[in-house]
Amino acid sequence: MDLDRQIQALIRNSPQNGNTAEVVEAITPALKLLAQQLQHLEYYILQTDTQNWVLTTLGHRNKYELEKRVIYAFSTQKDASSSIVEANVVAIPVPVIYILFQMIAIEPLDSFVFFETPGNLTTATEVKREDVQKLINIYLKQYQASSNSNSSKIPPDIA
Repeated sequence: MDLDRQIQALIRNSPQNGNTAEVVEAITPALKLLAQQLQHLEYYILQTDTQNWVLTTLGHRNKYELEKRVIYAFSTQKDASSSIVEANVVAIPVPVIYILFQMIAIEPLDSFVFFETPGNLTTATEVKREDVQKLINIYLKQYQASSNSNSSKIPPDIA
Protein backbone atom coordinates (compact mmCIF):
# COMPACT_ATOMS: atom_id res chain seq x y z
CA MET A 1 0.00 0.00 0.00
CA ASP A 2 1.52 3.37 -0.98
CA LEU A 3 1.98 6.19 1.54
CA ASP A 4 -1.13 8.12 0.49
CA ARG A 5 -3.32 5.04 0.95
CA GLN A 6 -1.70 4.37 4.31
CA ILE A 7 -2.49 7.94 5.36
CA GLN A 8 -6.10 7.63 4.23
CA ALA A 9 -6.46 4.37 6.19
CA LEU A 10 -4.97 6.02 9.30
CA ILE A 11 -7.42 8.93 9.05
CA ARG A 12 -10.36 6.64 8.30
CA ASN A 13 -9.54 4.40 11.29
CA SER A 14 -8.95 7.22 13.76
CA PRO A 15 -11.56 7.78 16.48
CA GLN A 16 -14.50 9.78 15.16
CA ASN A 17 -14.99 11.73 18.37
CA GLY A 18 -14.63 15.48 18.38
CA ASN A 19 -11.91 16.61 16.03
CA THR A 20 -9.50 13.67 16.44
CA ALA A 21 -9.71 12.71 12.76
CA GLU A 22 -8.94 16.32 11.79
CA VAL A 23 -5.92 16.38 14.10
CA VAL A 24 -4.67 13.07 12.71
CA GLU A 25 -5.10 14.46 9.20
CA ALA A 26 -3.19 17.60 10.22
CA ILE A 27 -0.14 15.62 11.36
CA THR A 28 -0.03 13.20 8.43
CA PRO A 29 2.28 15.45 6.36
CA ALA A 30 4.87 15.05 9.14
CA LEU A 31 4.45 11.27 9.09
CA LYS A 32 4.72 11.20 5.30
CA LEU A 33 7.86 13.34 5.36
CA LEU A 34 9.48 10.91 7.80
CA ALA A 35 8.29 7.85 5.87
CA GLN A 36 9.78 9.20 2.65
CA GLN A 37 13.21 9.13 4.31
CA LEU A 38 12.88 5.40 4.85
CA GLN A 39 13.25 2.75 2.15
CA HIS A 40 10.18 0.54 2.59
CA LEU A 41 6.41 0.94 2.70
CA GLU A 42 6.04 -1.68 5.41
CA TYR A 43 8.25 -3.26 8.00
CA TYR A 44 8.01 -6.33 10.18
CA ILE A 45 7.56 -5.65 13.88
CA LEU A 46 7.98 -8.27 16.59
CA GLN A 47 4.74 -8.71 18.51
CA THR A 48 3.83 -10.87 21.51
CA ASP A 49 0.83 -13.16 21.59
CA THR A 50 -0.95 -10.43 23.59
CA GLN A 51 -0.45 -8.08 20.59
CA ASN A 52 2.14 -5.88 22.29
CA TRP A 53 5.11 -4.76 20.24
CA VAL A 54 8.43 -6.02 21.61
CA LEU A 55 10.30 -3.18 23.30
CA THR A 56 14.06 -3.64 23.74
CA THR A 57 16.12 -1.72 26.29
CA LEU A 58 19.59 -0.81 25.09
CA GLY A 59 22.36 0.25 27.43
CA HIS A 60 25.35 2.49 26.75
CA ARG A 61 28.68 0.65 26.55
CA ASN A 62 30.52 2.99 28.92
CA LYS A 63 27.80 4.87 30.78
CA TYR A 64 25.70 2.17 32.39
CA GLU A 65 23.11 4.62 33.68
CA LEU A 66 22.16 5.61 30.11
CA GLU A 67 19.45 3.52 28.52
CA LYS A 68 17.01 3.84 25.68
CA ARG A 69 13.98 1.81 24.73
CA VAL A 70 13.60 0.89 21.06
CA ILE A 71 11.39 -1.14 18.79
CA TYR A 72 13.05 -2.86 15.87
CA ALA A 73 11.47 -2.63 12.41
CA PHE A 74 12.78 -5.16 9.90
CA SER A 75 12.58 -4.89 6.11
CA THR A 76 11.88 -8.61 5.66
CA GLN A 77 10.03 -11.28 7.56
CA LYS A 78 13.13 -13.47 7.40
CA ASP A 79 15.23 -10.86 9.21
CA ALA A 80 12.52 -10.31 11.81
CA SER A 81 12.03 -14.04 12.36
CA SER A 82 15.77 -14.52 12.88
CA SER A 83 15.56 -12.06 15.78
CA ILE A 84 12.82 -13.90 17.64
CA VAL A 85 14.11 -15.42 20.87
CA GLU A 86 10.81 -16.18 22.65
CA ALA A 87 8.14 -18.68 21.64
CA ASN A 88 5.25 -16.24 22.14
CA VAL A 89 6.61 -13.68 19.63
CA VAL A 90 5.73 -13.37 15.93
CA ALA A 91 6.76 -10.99 13.16
CA ILE A 92 3.88 -8.98 11.68
CA PRO A 93 3.91 -6.63 8.68
CA VAL A 94 2.99 -3.05 9.57
CA PRO A 95 2.64 -0.06 7.22
CA VAL A 96 5.36 2.53 7.83
CA ILE A 97 2.88 5.39 8.42
CA TYR A 98 1.23 3.38 11.21
CA ILE A 99 4.62 2.61 12.76
CA LEU A 100 5.55 6.29 12.83
CA PHE A 101 2.13 7.23 14.23
CA GLN A 102 2.63 4.74 17.05
CA MET A 103 5.78 6.63 18.01
CA ILE A 104 3.60 9.20 19.77
CA ALA A 105 1.34 6.59 21.35
CA ILE A 106 3.85 4.18 22.90
CA GLU A 107 4.89 6.10 26.00
CA PRO A 108 8.14 4.48 27.09
CA LEU A 109 9.50 4.34 23.51
CA ASP A 110 12.61 6.40 22.69
CA SER A 111 13.25 5.29 19.09
CA PHE A 112 12.38 3.00 16.25
CA VAL A 113 15.34 1.25 14.68
CA PHE A 114 14.70 0.47 11.00
CA PHE A 115 16.80 -2.26 9.40
CA GLU A 116 16.64 -1.10 5.79
CA THR A 117 18.85 -3.63 4.01
CA PRO A 118 17.60 -7.23 3.90
CA GLY A 119 20.07 -9.57 5.55
CA ASN A 120 21.98 -6.74 7.26
CA LEU A 121 21.20 -6.45 10.95
CA THR A 122 24.29 -4.41 11.78
CA THR A 123 23.35 -1.16 10.02
CA ALA A 124 20.08 0.62 10.76
CA THR A 125 18.29 3.97 10.64
CA GLU A 126 17.15 5.34 13.98
CA VAL A 127 14.06 7.53 14.17
CA LYS A 128 13.91 9.24 17.55
CA ARG A 129 10.69 10.00 19.38
CA GLU A 130 11.78 13.56 20.17
CA ASP A 131 12.40 14.28 16.47
CA VAL A 132 8.99 12.90 15.50
CA GLN A 133 7.29 14.91 18.24
CA LYS A 134 9.03 18.14 17.20
CA LEU A 135 7.96 17.70 13.59
CA ILE A 136 4.40 16.78 14.56
CA ASN A 137 4.20 19.81 16.85
CA ILE A 138 5.01 22.08 13.90
CA TYR A 139 2.01 20.69 12.01
CA LEU A 140 -0.20 20.86 15.10
CA LYS A 141 0.62 24.55 15.50
CA GLN A 142 -0.25 25.15 11.85
CA TYR A 143 -3.51 23.28 12.36
CA GLN A 144 -4.35 25.38 15.42
CA ALA A 145 -3.57 28.61 13.59
CA SER A 146 -5.58 27.68 10.51
CA SER A 147 -8.64 26.49 12.40
CA ASN A 148 -8.55 29.26 15.03
CA SER A 149 -8.89 26.55 17.63
CA ASN A 150 -7.46 26.57 21.09
CA SER A 151 -5.27 23.91 22.68
CA SER A 152 -8.19 22.39 24.57
CA LYS A 153 -9.64 21.11 21.30
CA ILE A 154 -6.55 19.00 20.60
CA PRO A 155 -6.64 15.67 22.43
CA PRO A 156 -4.12 15.88 25.28
CA ASP A 157 -2.57 12.51 24.46
CA ILE A 158 -1.88 13.09 20.73
CA ALA A 159 1.81 13.96 21.16
